[in-house]
Amino acid sequence: MSIRHGLLALLERGPRYGSQLRTEFESRTGSTWPLNVGQVYTTLSRLERDGMVAQGGQDEAGHALYTITDAGLAELRSWFEKPVDRTSPARDELAIKLAMAVGAPCVDIRDVIQSQRRHTVKAMQDYTRLKAQALAAVEAGGSRERDDVAWLLVLEQLIFQTEAEARWLDHCESRLIRLSATAPSTPAPPAAPAPAVPDATSTSAAR
Repeated sequence: MSIRHGLLALLERGPRYGSQLRTEFESRTGSTWPLNVGQVYTTLSRLERDGMVAQGGQDEAGHALYTITDAGLAELRSWFEKPVDRTSPARDELAIKLAMAVGAPCVDIRDVIQSQRRHTVKAMQDYTRLKAQALAAVEAGGSRERDDVAWLLVLEQLIFQTEAEARWLDHCESRLIRLSATAPSTPAPPAAPAPAVPDATSTSAAR
């Protein structure tokens, strides 16, 4: 998630101060990715250092206001125009967990899959309920319609994501069952050689 580009997008609408940016960012995304004020001001400092924002006076309450510069606008346009890079996928904790669970002697990977599936299905149900509320807010209109639409899009992405995760978990379970069924059985250890029986001819010669 690019916090810097999110703040630039909010500043494009006009001057903002730090805690205002945090509130608007969380409102736009439904607090899916909460920020703290420290993150906001650290990011603003870096943007100011890079010439993408500048401090532009204060509001009536004495808050220092930040404005986007021409360089910041160019950076924001470039961000919107470029597709999100998928050549280096973000680390996915669930994928790593299942990869590490394969063959681990201390865990039954089927239990891991079933536990995660229950959690994923519940999350999907929660997101679907929130989507219905967001959709009702959008259809009702109002002064915060833009934030409601943004939150609706985020929720739909989360729903698609959890649906895909549930399908992938089903696939993992089926794959493990098929591999288990086709795995070669462990060969029996070779039998110990039988003791040699003395040859009758050689015994007579020895006498």
